[in-house]
Amino acid sequence: MPEPSGLPALPAAFAAWFEARGWQPHRHQLEMLAAARAGRSALLIAPTGGGKTLAGFLPSLIELAEAPAEGLHTLYVSPLKALAVDIERNLTAPIRELGLEVAAETRTGDTPQAKRTRQRKKPPQILLTTPESLALLLSYHDAPQIFAGLRCIVVDELHALAGSKRGDLLALGLSRLTGLARLAAQAPAARRVGLSATVQDPARLVAWLSPTGRAEGAPVSLIVGRGGARPEIEILASRARLPWAGHMALHALPEVYERIRAAGVTLVFVNTRAQAELVFQELWRLNEAALPIGLHHGSLAVEQRRRVEAAMAKGSLRAVVATSSLDLGIDWGGVDLVVQIGAPKGVSRLLQRLGRANHRLDAPSRCLLVPANRFEVLECRAARDGVAAMTLDGEAPRPGGLDVLAQHILGTACAGPFEAEALFAQVSATEPYAGLSRRDFDDALAFVATGGYALKSYERFRRLVRDREGRWRVAGPQHVKRYRMNLGVIVEAPTLKVRLAGGRRLGEVEEYFVQTMVPGDSFLFAGQLLRYEALRETDVLVSRAGAGGEPKIPAYMGGRLPLTTHLAERVRGLLARPEDRGEEEETGDVAEWLRLQRRRSLLPPPDGLLVETFPRGGKAFLVAYSFEGRNAHQTLGMLLTRRMERAGLGPLGFVATDYVIAVWSVHPAEDIAGLFDQDMLGDDLEEWMAESSLLKRTFRNVAVIAGLIERRLPGAEKSGRQVTFSADLIYDVLRKHQPDHLLLRATRADAAGGLTDIGRLAAMLARVQGRILHKRLDRVSPLAVPVLLEIGREQVYGGAIDALLEEAAEALIAEATADSRDPPPPPRHSREGGNP
Repeated sequence: MPEPSGLPALPAAFAAWFEARGWQPHRHQLEMLAAARAGRSALLIAPTGGGKTLAGFLPSLIELAEAPAEGLHTLYVSPLKALAVDIERNLTAPIRELGLEVAAETRTGDTPQAKRTRQRKKPPQILLTTPESLALLLSYHDAPQIFAGLRCIVVDELHALAGSKRGDLLALGLSRLTGLARLAAQAPAARRVGLSATVQDPARLVAWLSPTGRAEGAPVSLIVGRGGARPEIEILASRARLPWAGHMALHALPEVYERIRAAGVTLVFVNTRAQAELVFQELWRLNEAALPIGLHHGSLAVEQRRRVEAAMAKGSLRAVVATSSLDLGIDWGGVDLVVQIGAPKGVSRLLQRLGRANHRLDAPSRCLLVPANRFEVLECRAARDGVAAMTLDGEAPRPGGLDVLAQHILGTACAGPFEAEALFAQVSATEPYAGLSRRDFDDALAFVATGGYALKSYERFRRLVRDREGRWRVAGPQHVKRYRMNLGVIVEAPTLKVRLAGGRRLGEVEEYFVQTMVPGDSFLFAGQLLRYEALRETDVLVSRAGAGGEPKIPAYMGGRLPLTTHLAERVRGLLARPEDRGEEEETGDVAEWLRLQRRRSLLPPPDGLLVETFPRGGKAFLVAYSFEGRNAHQTLGMLLTRRMERAGLGPLGFVATDYVIAVWSVHPAEDIAGLFDQDMLGDDLEEWMAESSLLKRTFRNVAVIAGLIERRLPGAEKSGRQVTFSADLIYDVLRKHQPDHLLLRATRADAAGGLTDIGRLAAMLARVQGRILHKRLDRVSPLAVPVLLEIGREQVYGGAIDALLEEAAEALIAEATADSRDPPPPPRHSREGGNP
């Protein structure tokens, strides 16, 4: 088999295996083999369908074929349990067909205890795991023996981990592995392999993968795979009239079902678990052909998720409705079509999802975007343009979390005593913590040891002690047990198990949702209509319900994906340049909507800020088209209402979407430039954050990750209410007695970068200074209608939403009729908040 010039040839057995399948090795696969033979780490960036996973494992399989060895040789780390299981399934084929004596096994939170114990005593040659399970393995005293023969670490979907707290945890774990190799006098330490989809900033991933934590001079080869055929991305032009607001796209599901029937296998991606339940239920209602359709999201029982994954792998399903639980790496080559319900919220996310189709470089992936409302048509077009231009999203790097560092310090002590100086050097050699100050490290160590100044008098917070040699060791075995029961950085809202009569577990719903129900209520979950019977300890007892009534749909905190900065810029550009919106946007509901907006008001400028004010129902409304995402807009709403209160305007409430913020008040705002002055991010922000419950909620998560608040105790599990109560008490103590406590610093950092998105808000305020367009109107504008119909908004004037719909519809129809001999159809309402 001819090989590209200068690259190694495959061993004969492997070349024959490729040939038997009708394959030729890709150049990047051979480049990965060359890097491995040179003992270098490597980062492979390649599109889906280019054989990234095989490229990561191929050198290890060749090494084990040429020099069989017992013990752990290759560690594969995945961000998803499902991905680890899928890789194990796909690895068994080449191992079996090549006749290799190689064991490949998974180790995740779903692995039975007996198998975990055996894996510690006799590790397989290839172990597939997650960041959390790796942290658990590293906390055992025999970690040096488990990883003694480790030669390769493969990190899959690296772009999805870097920059997250799970990525911080994994980076610290890899640095520990390097330290163990040095202690065992291994030379060299295990090479690192990163596998990633196309990203905006490859240098950052090189730094993350490097054992020095820096890109400059990193011993990491950057290998870029060639691109495949350009994807075919279609935006559905639904026959139904497009809703003004809402996120479920129920109006378009009959046409989505038609596409599913016409395709071989379809993946239907949605953005939230609640949306997954509703879309799945509606597709089944439409499923007159009884097509096998599955449901997959993170709150379903693991048994149900595994059944869906196995059925998909065997090709026995025609469609799966899924959240992001399936948008990474699962290798299903038989997928013909990817459907994205609702806007994708980011160019990179769309690329990731459409890459699940086809898995061949020589044929295009097919994707159908289904906008749920009028703004989402623009967002879908912007995302499609971004894919065509290959201009990807990328957020600014963030420093590693101090709460994650605290967890890592305790985990290190659980494995055995350590010296502070050596651990600081090890931590600083990671990309997330390359800029860590010695003060922050020492504060983290002091917190783990005693709880810090304000808590050191409490015995329960004394987790580390120093021995005669000055090394730090764990204070007692109870702290080891508690660490292992509570490790991990995913802090979800408290959940309760959903069980059918007879004991079968269906999955989990959040505690607060159950508190809204009374026996007899029905709700959609796990693709079924269920009747709530009772709550027994941590179990929600249910039965199957008959048809009728309006079932509730479980919602999940933080479920909505944020609109990326890059995509927001593209949407603003489309609004400002009609010529870029394309022919399909020049006709239909959206074109009519934007044409009427230009007549009655203005379209938002690309670099400035359009602010409309108008009266409505005895209230004064202010609508700002800032396009900075829901989190930044929530913060902006809080700050605007504080400022309006001081000005005597009597603010009554606000609502935020990804695109717009609307505030209503007793008196109209006049000094718009003053309201949006950058100084709102000074004292106003500090006062609001100190008074709001946001910091308390964020502190709860930080305290859980850092190990201050334990969710699980030996023989018991705390309820969400107990955890919140404990966190609130400690938060108040620390604010009073040690306001610069490590966890309060970590809390402020998380709040600034996550729920409040302060950096993005600050950039917007700076951008629009001197460029604010204030348009005074006598009534609501067409572009403002969707935000006033936003589901979940704070009610201010009771049932006036219907009146608003009727008024807006009548006004728009009257104006459209003046321009056309064919008037639009009469007003009608949709299930999603209104559809004039």
